[in-house]
Amino acid sequence: MDALSDLLRVVRFSGGVFLDAVFRTPWCVRSQVTEEDCAPGVVAEGLIAFHYVLDGALTVRVGDAEPRPCVRGDLILLAQNDAHQLGSDLRVPPVRAESLIRKADAHDLARIDHGDGPDVVSHFVCGYLAAAARAHPLLDALPRLMITRVREQASAAWVESSFRYAARAHAVREPGAQELLARLSELLFVEAVRDHLERLPPEATGWLAALRDPPLARALAAMHAEVARAWTTEELAEEALLSRSAFADRFARALGVPPMTYLTRWRMLLACQRLRDSPASIARIAADVGYESESTFTRAFSREVGVAPGAYRRARSPQARRERGGS
Repeated sequence: MDALSDLLRVVRFSGGVFLDAVFRTPWCVRSQVTEEDCAPGVVAEGLIAFHYVLDGALTVRVGDAEPRPCVRGDLILLAQNDAHQLGSDLRVPPVRAESLIRKADAHDLARIDHGDGPDVVSHFVCGYLAAAARAHPLLDALPRLMITRVREQASAAWVESSFRYAARAHAVREPGAQELLARLSELLFVEAVRDHLERLPPEATGWLAALRDPPLARALAAMHAEVARAWTTEELAEEALLSRSAFADRFARALGVPPMTYLTRWRMLLACQRLRDSPASIARIAADVGYESESTFTRAFSREVGVAPGAYRRARSPQARRERGGS
């Protein structure tokens, strides 16, 4: 398994679609996904927003960055869930998107149908991906705004037909529809990441760029394959086929942290996953991710994650999810 697939497996995203939006010229809105837009019980420590354009065109802007045009078949992905503007003309005074939403019950998409013009000029669906982990090297490596031309991919017809189906009134009530939309959201995210990776310039740095650097990719694969091993920088340099100093410098320049810091953070991501999903004892999880004692692991986990392992597990237990409104 490559390092990207390994990270996606461990972090585990929960996806969904919550809004079907239709706008007529002229229009401009401010938008940002909140936990209230997510399915009940979703623990969203890392939240990604996306819009998929079904018809027409629109422009998107994050902060003071240059506006980006989008057309039918484009996927707009906001990896840090930044507040952003969408519109036919961003010079129009923006309104808050939530003020236009017609709320739906738990089985329907919320809807927006806005504007005085005679023609529908923008039709898109809005969704999210929630990562149940706070520290996430992949999200940190992505640009704040990504636009992927899904229409150019082999899956374009299937993606569009699925989202159009979801936009039909009451379609999401049908058995399996919500699960289909969740899996589709996750698939589109992976495709967007891989598309971005292929388009990175040669001089790029960061976690994704490191995957294209054969020595660093070998070291990352080794760490991921044997996470409990008592790695040293020298041993990882051997995996990379570099001298210790050349490897340490190359790793730090590409990923922004020394190899041992990266290894600690990767171990904590694995530990978070197992605390959420496994009944194993904390001592067992500590050993599985490379710590000889539970106390040493607890100190490292508390320092990296901000809470003790037991508190982290209790906050994500089935009972805690039920108390937050989940099932």
